[in-house]
Amino acid sequence: MNTIRMFIRHEVADYALWKKHYDDFSNYQKTHGVINEFVYQSTDNPNSITVIHDFNNIEEAKSFAISEEFKSFIFRSGVKGVYQISYTRESHQ
Repeated sequence: MNTIRMFIRHEVADYALWKKHYDDFSNYQKTHGVINEFVYQSTDNPNSITVIHDFNNIEEAKSFAISEEFKSFIFRSGVKGVYQISYTRESHQ
């Protein structure tokens, strides 16, 4: 099985506020396919965030990304501007 890794990059107005909302969102993540999650802050700007979510398949990942709950989290948590989402899978070459 190839795990799908979703990268979400965005800037936030206030990391501490964003992190509280992110932690509160963990139950939704777990019940909607997220099997691992990681949060990284840029070394140059602590409000520049990269979030990694692992899923069992691309359908779960894309369904998560377009859900109203995810969009509501983005709005509530103080994400500034446009966020970027990309999907990868491990290459076995």
